[in-house]
Amino acid sequence: MTGAGDRARMPAWLAIGGSVLVGVLTAVQARVNGQLGARLGDGLTAAAISFGSGLLILIVLSAAVPAGRRGFAALRVGVRSRSIPWWMMAGGAAGALTVATQGVAVGVIGVALFTVGVVAGQTTCGLLLDRVGYGPAGVVAVTVPRLAGGALALAAVGLSLVGDGLHGIPIWMLLLPFAAGVGIAWQQATNGRLRQRVGTPLTATLVNFIGGTAILVVAAAVHIAVAGAPAPLPAEAWLYAGGALGVVYIFLSAALVARTGVLLLGLGVVVGQLVTSFVIDALWPAPASPGVLQAVAMIAVALLSVVVAVLPRRRRRG
Repeated sequence: MTGAGDRARMPAWLAIGGSVLVGVLTAVQARVNGQLGARLGDGLTAAAISFGSGLLILIVLSAAVPAGRRGFAALRVGVRSRSIPWWMMAGGAAGALTVATQGVAVGVIGVALFTVGVVAGQTTCGLLLDRVGYGPAGVVAVTVPRLAGGALALAAVGLSLVGDGLHGIPIWMLLLPFAAGVGIAWQQATNGRLRQRVGTPLTATLVNFIGGTAILVVAAAVHIAVAGAPAPLPAEAWLYAGGALGVVYIFLSAALVARTGVLLLGLGVVVGQLVTSFVIDALWPAPASPGVLQAVAMIAVALLSVVVAVLPRRRRRG
């Protein structure tokens, strides 16, 4: 299964739409995990619960679906023959960082400002990974339109930083989301390459959740030993939906990245994240949420970034 084959089978509009959906799910998951972390008073435990529930879902799916069983068999063969190197199975570390950051920061800074840091890291890293050919699509030319699209995405980030929204917010709460954004871009490329080796994004996603859950369980256990037990588990069922949301968007990312490249996937995710963050923060405001006009301007520039990056490709196809 090759990246070229994936590109031939999937229309560009569908790939971009799927990328936007990944961003929507990422923003919703951030709010869910952030609220669970706030209720528990322990973001690492919230992250471990989220990833652990996602892992249980994936184990059931992988055992029940024929493609999952075939993918896991291909994984075993690849690991034994060393045709699948260890670093292709390390995407869970980036996923663990993302979910832990959600649990620690989003309850304080809100979804929009969390997305600011993620977008900056994702866009910067996506350009670099495409340039060096790390993703499953190989070397993707960093053309003027793609650079312009990335620059516009960063301009959208800059717009969201204007004003007094960051007053009183610790700098580390913005640095962590930036690191998570870098990790997300790398995770998408890594999972896409693993997906090519095992033949299904389901197995690539399972590997991601096994590694991420192991890291987060250890981190949560250490935190509890040092800081004490978290608050009692809340009763609301929706607070535990983060794992299921993560399964869906990581699965989609692994399936789409060979079609879009790392940067274009990241730009579509940016649009979904920003629009959804605006809606969530409008309905459920956080202390650091931007104003309505500022958020609308930010979203408009992010949408323009995707248009600039995509249209030249579509004209060449015509």
